Amino acid sequence: MRRIETLDHIAEGLEQLAVIDPRLVPVVAAAGEVPLRLSDAGFRSLASIIVSQQVSRASADAIFGRLAALVDPLDAEGVLAAGEETLRVAGLSRPKQRTLIAIAEAVRDGLDLDHLCAIDADEAMVRLTAIHGVGPWTAEVYLLFSAGHPDIFPAHDVALQSAVGHAFGMSPRPGAKALYRLAESWAPWRGVAARLFWAYYREMRGWDAAPPAEAAKKT
Repeated sequence: MRRIETLDHIAEGLEQLAVIDPRLVPVVAAAGEVPLRLSDAGFRSLASIIVSQQVSRASADAIFGRLAALVDPLDAEGVLAAGEETLRVAGLSRPKQRTLIAIAEAVRDGLDLDHLCAIDADEAMVRLTAIHGVGPWTAEVYLLFSAGHPDIFPAHDVALQSAVGHAFGMSPRPGAKALYRLAESWAPWRGVAARLFWAYYREMRGWDAAPPAEAAKKT
Protein backbone atom coordinates (compact mmCIF):
# COMPACT_ATOMS: atom_id res chain seq x y z
CA MET A 1 0.00 0.00 0.00
CA ARG A 2 1.36 3.41 -0.96
CA ARG A 3 1.16 5.89 1.90
CA ILE A 4 0.38 9.59 1.64
CA GLU A 5 3.50 10.83 3.42
CA THR A 6 4.56 14.13 1.87
CA LEU A 7 3.13 17.34 0.46
CA ASP A 8 4.36 16.15 -2.94
CA HIS A 9 1.98 13.21 -2.59
CA ILE A 10 -0.82 15.67 -1.84
CA ALA A 11 0.08 17.72 -4.93
CA GLU A 12 0.14 14.61 -7.09
CA GLY A 13 -3.22 13.52 -5.72
CA LEU A 14 -4.78 16.90 -6.42
CA GLU A 15 -3.54 16.81 -10.01
CA GLN A 16 -4.97 13.33 -10.50
CA LEU A 17 -8.30 14.28 -8.92
CA ALA A 18 -8.66 17.23 -11.29
CA VAL A 19 -8.28 14.80 -14.19
CA ILE A 20 -10.61 12.19 -12.70
CA ASP A 21 -13.34 14.75 -11.89
CA PRO A 22 -13.08 18.19 -13.55
CA ARG A 23 -15.67 19.52 -11.06
CA LEU A 24 -12.84 19.49 -8.52
CA VAL A 25 -10.74 22.06 -10.42
CA PRO A 26 -12.54 25.09 -8.88
CA VAL A 27 -12.61 23.32 -5.52
CA VAL A 28 -8.81 23.02 -5.59
CA ALA A 29 -8.53 26.68 -6.57
CA ALA A 30 -10.80 27.78 -3.72
CA ALA A 31 -9.36 25.50 -1.03
CA GLY A 32 -5.94 27.11 -0.73
CA GLU A 33 -3.34 25.12 1.19
CA VAL A 34 -4.21 21.43 1.61
CA PRO A 35 -2.26 20.18 4.67
CA LEU A 36 -0.69 16.73 4.92
CA ARG A 37 -1.98 16.02 8.45
CA LEU A 38 0.04 12.86 9.09
CA SER A 39 0.52 11.69 12.66
CA ASP A 40 2.41 8.87 14.32
CA ALA A 41 0.42 5.66 14.56
CA GLY A 42 -0.46 4.22 17.94
CA PHE A 43 -2.60 4.62 21.02
CA ARG A 44 -1.98 8.32 21.62
CA SER A 45 -3.12 9.26 18.14
CA LEU A 46 -6.27 7.16 18.36
CA ALA A 47 -7.01 8.60 21.82
CA SER A 48 -6.81 12.11 20.37
CA ILE A 49 -9.34 11.19 17.69
CA ILE A 50 -11.70 9.82 20.34
CA VAL A 51 -11.39 13.02 22.36
CA SER A 52 -12.14 15.19 19.31
CA GLN A 53 -15.51 13.60 18.55
CA GLN A 54 -18.51 15.96 18.67
CA VAL A 55 -16.71 18.79 20.49
CA SER A 56 -15.15 22.03 19.32
CA ARG A 57 -11.46 22.22 18.46
CA ALA A 58 -10.80 24.35 21.56
CA SER A 59 -12.59 21.88 23.82
CA ALA A 60 -10.80 18.90 22.27
CA ASP A 61 -7.41 20.56 22.72
CA ALA A 62 -8.17 21.42 26.35
CA ILE A 63 -9.45 17.95 27.23
CA PHE A 64 -6.60 16.19 25.48
CA GLY A 65 -4.07 18.45 27.22
CA ARG A 66 -5.52 17.51 30.62
CA LEU A 67 -5.61 13.83 29.68
CA ALA A 68 -1.98 13.83 28.54
CA ALA A 69 -0.94 15.56 31.77
CA LEU A 70 -2.86 13.09 33.96
CA VAL A 71 -1.85 9.95 32.08
CA ASP A 72 1.85 10.14 31.26
CA PRO A 73 2.81 8.31 29.13
CA LEU A 74 -0.53 8.30 27.37
CA ASP A 75 -0.64 4.66 26.36
CA ALA A 76 -2.88 1.65 26.89
CA GLU A 77 -1.15 0.60 30.09
CA GLY A 78 -1.36 4.10 31.50
CA VAL A 79 -5.08 4.44 30.75
CA LEU A 80 -5.90 1.08 32.34
CA ALA A 81 -3.90 2.00 35.43
CA ALA A 82 -5.54 5.42 35.67
CA GLY A 83 -9.13 4.15 35.39
CA GLU A 84 -12.39 5.91 34.58
CA GLU A 85 -12.17 8.48 37.38
CA THR A 86 -8.99 9.98 35.94
CA LEU A 87 -10.59 10.11 32.51
CA ARG A 88 -13.60 11.85 34.03
CA VAL A 89 -11.38 14.45 35.68
CA ALA A 90 -9.72 15.08 32.31
CA GLY A 91 -13.17 15.93 30.93
CA LEU A 92 -14.10 12.87 28.89
CA SER A 93 -17.77 11.93 28.72
CA ARG A 94 -18.82 8.52 29.98
CA PRO A 95 -19.10 7.06 26.46
CA LYS A 96 -15.60 8.31 25.61
CA GLN A 97 -14.25 6.92 28.88
CA ARG A 98 -15.66 3.51 28.04
CA THR A 99 -14.35 3.66 24.47
CA LEU A 100 -10.84 4.64 25.51
CA ILE A 101 -10.72 1.88 28.09
CA ALA A 102 -12.06 -0.63 25.53
CA ILE A 103 -9.27 0.37 23.12
CA ALA A 104 -6.69 0.05 25.91
CA GLU A 105 -8.01 -3.42 26.77
CA ALA A 106 -7.87 -4.44 23.10
CA VAL A 107 -4.24 -3.28 22.89
CA ARG A 108 -3.44 -5.12 26.13
CA ASP A 109 -4.99 -8.24 24.64
CA GLY A 110 -2.89 -8.07 21.47
CA LEU A 111 -4.31 -5.46 19.09
CA ASP A 112 -1.38 -3.87 17.24
CA LEU A 113 -2.41 -0.35 16.19
CA ASP A 114 0.81 0.10 14.21
CA HIS A 115 0.18 -3.11 12.26
CA LEU A 116 -3.30 -1.91 11.32
CA CYS A 117 -1.65 0.89 9.38
CA ALA A 118 0.15 -1.61 7.15
CA ILE A 119 -2.72 -3.91 6.19
CA ASP A 120 -5.70 -3.64 3.85
CA ALA A 121 -8.04 -0.84 4.88
CA ASP A 122 -11.14 -3.05 4.88
CA GLU A 123 -9.53 -5.53 7.25
CA ALA A 124 -8.25 -2.73 9.47
CA MET A 125 -11.73 -1.19 9.58
CA VAL A 126 -13.24 -4.51 10.69
CA ARG A 127 -10.72 -4.85 13.52
CA LEU A 128 -11.11 -1.28 14.71
CA THR A 129 -14.89 -1.12 14.59
CA ALA A 130 -15.07 -4.39 16.53
CA ILE A 131 -13.93 -2.39 19.57
CA HIS A 132 -16.75 -1.01 21.71
CA GLY A 133 -17.39 2.64 20.84
CA VAL A 134 -15.17 2.79 17.74
CA GLY A 135 -17.35 3.68 14.77
CA PRO A 136 -16.56 4.13 11.08
CA TRP A 137 -15.56 7.82 11.41
CA THR A 138 -13.01 7.11 14.14
CA ALA A 139 -11.53 4.16 12.27
CA GLU A 140 -11.39 6.02 8.97
CA VAL A 141 -9.75 9.10 10.46
CA TYR A 142 -7.15 6.91 12.19
CA LEU A 143 -6.32 5.12 8.94
CA LEU A 144 -6.32 8.37 6.99
CA PHE A 145 -4.03 10.38 9.27
CA SER A 146 -2.05 7.73 11.17
CA ALA A 147 -1.69 5.18 8.37
CA GLY A 148 -1.52 7.75 5.58
CA HIS A 149 -3.95 5.52 3.69
CA PRO A 150 -4.46 6.97 0.20
CA ASP A 151 -8.04 5.87 -0.40
CA ILE A 152 -10.12 6.59 2.72
CA PHE A 153 -13.00 9.09 2.73
CA PRO A 154 -14.79 9.60 6.11
CA ALA A 155 -18.24 10.25 4.66
CA HIS A 156 -19.89 10.44 8.09
CA ASP A 157 -17.97 13.67 8.74
CA VAL A 158 -20.47 16.56 8.77
CA ALA A 159 -17.89 19.09 7.57
CA LEU A 160 -17.10 16.94 4.54
CA GLN A 161 -20.80 16.54 3.80
CA SER A 162 -21.28 20.31 4.05
CA ALA A 163 -18.22 21.08 1.94
CA VAL A 164 -19.16 18.69 -0.87
CA GLY A 165 -22.76 19.90 -0.78
CA HIS A 166 -21.65 23.53 -1.05
CA ALA A 167 -19.10 22.87 -3.78
CA PHE A 168 -21.54 20.93 -5.94
CA GLY A 169 -24.68 22.94 -5.16
CA MET A 170 -26.41 20.02 -3.44
CA SER A 171 -29.32 20.89 -1.15
CA PRO A 172 -29.79 19.31 1.26
CA ARG A 173 -26.17 18.27 1.76
CA PRO A 174 -25.43 14.61 0.98
CA GLY A 175 -25.67 12.12 3.81
CA ALA A 176 -23.04 9.50 4.53
CA LYS A 177 -24.37 6.87 2.11
CA ALA A 178 -24.72 9.34 -0.74
CA LEU A 179 -21.29 10.79 -0.07
CA TYR A 180 -19.66 7.35 0.00
CA ARG A 181 -21.17 6.67 -3.43
CA LEU A 182 -20.08 10.05 -4.78
CA ALA A 183 -16.54 9.63 -3.43
CA GLU A 184 -16.13 6.27 -5.16
CA SER A 185 -15.31 8.14 -8.37
CA TRP A 186 -12.27 9.72 -6.66
CA ALA A 187 -10.53 6.41 -6.02
CA PRO A 188 -7.66 5.73 -5.57
CA TRP A 189 -7.16 9.27 -4.21
CA ARG A 190 -10.06 9.56 -1.77
CA GLY A 191 -7.65 10.32 1.09
CA VAL A 192 -6.45 13.43 -0.76
CA ALA A 193 -10.04 14.32 -1.69
CA ALA A 194 -10.98 14.28 2.00
CA ARG A 195 -8.11 16.62 2.84
CA LEU A 196 -9.14 18.84 -0.07
CA PHE A 197 -12.72 19.21 1.13
CA TRP A 198 -11.65 19.87 4.73
CA ALA A 199 -9.45 22.66 3.34
CA TYR A 200 -12.37 23.89 1.23
CA TYR A 201 -14.60 23.89 4.33
CA ARG A 202 -11.95 25.97 6.16
CA GLU A 203 -12.10 28.60 3.43
CA MET A 204 -15.89 28.37 3.17
CA ARG A 205 -16.65 28.69 6.90
CA GLY A 206 -13.58 30.42 8.26
CA TRP A 207 -12.51 27.69 10.67
CA ASP A 208 -10.76 24.35 10.44
CA ALA A 209 -13.08 21.39 11.05
CA ALA A 210 -10.52 18.66 10.32
CA PRO A 211 -9.35 16.47 13.22
CA PRO A 212 -7.19 18.39 15.73
CA ALA A 213 -3.47 19.03 15.67
CA GLU A 214 -2.52 16.30 18.15
CA ALA A 215 -4.12 13.75 15.82
CA ALA A 216 -2.24 15.27 12.89
CA LYS A 217 0.92 16.73 14.32
CA LYS A 218 2.96 16.36 11.13
CA THR A 219 1.49 19.16 9.05
